[in-house]
Amino acid sequence: MAMTGVLRPGHVQLRVLDLDESIKFYGDVLGLIETGRDQHGRVYFKCWDEHDHSSFIIREAEAPGMDYMGFRVLDVPTLNDIEKKLNDYGLETTRIPAGELLETGERVRFTTPSGHEIEFYAEKNKVGNGLGNVSPAPWAPEREKGMGPVHLDHCLLYGPNIDETAKIFTELLGFRVTENILDPEGGNAAHFMSTSHKPHDIAFVNYPEPGKFHHASFLLETWEQVLRAADIMSMHKVNVDIGPTRHGVTRGMTIYAWDPSGNRFETFAGGYFAYPDKEKIVWPAEDFGQGLDYPQRKLHESFLTIVT
Repeated sequence: MAMTGVLRPGHVQLRVLDLDESIKFYGDVLGLIETGRDQHGRVYFKCWDEHDHSSFIIREAEAPGMDYMGFRVLDVPTLNDIEKKLNDYGLETTRIPAGELLETGERVRFTTPSGHEIEFYAEKNKVGNGLGNVSPAPWAPEREKGMGPVHLDHCLLYGPNIDETAKIFTELLGFRVTENILDPEGGNAAHFMSTSHKPHDIAFVNYPEPGKFHHASFLLETWEQVLRAADIMSMHKVNVDIGPTRHGVTRGMTIYAWDPSGNRFETFAGGYFAYPDKEKIVWPAEDFGQGLDYPQRKLHESFLTIVT
């Protein structure tokens, strides 16, 4: 499929309570690679098979949660076009200068009706995955560090006005709704949306408080790697929320757990190919438990109530 417009999730910045503890957790336990620190106290990481400078950024704060999520777009003309579309729609945007985020070009940011800060950028310096581009090996030694995720996969966000938010993503930004979860009245409880061939690159769940963060998901290669991640979580006494199990929604194999600050993260594998002609999947409210935890058919209370 042709990849134009918004290409993929590019980065997410989270707030943590103890920076040193979080650096150790995300570096040694999850297995991310630190790529830089800046004058604002932010620490930058990437997954082993990501080529861009960074995909995951943390800073110390008094409360956990997400500052913003960023998407990489095809080129600078695409970035300018997105800004114009958002402005013409009546949404205010902010231009953030190149270099404010390490190794990253200009960014265009707006606030969704759900209360989340979403931004777009066209340029980020590449540092590679350590394998080179001539006769590369299939994996790097860094893959064996901690849980060893391949790349940042998606984020799930909680807030109000998710139908209006989904309209912006689909009509202005070129995303597709791949799956809907319905509420008991038949309205939309959740939108899962993709800008690529993946089941989802971002998802929104209806929630009364705006701007809430549910989780950032890190892709692993196989179900066996997810089980290995479970072992590592137990070795390090990580607080696990759900799993190991399989979703009905997206078909992903998963574990949800919390970092030391209470931010939820997911280790994720599998899913299906969401090509543009694939029809949307719908989950009635009575099947939501099966959508979340397919084997147990259980709607875990923590999944609905614990956000940062």
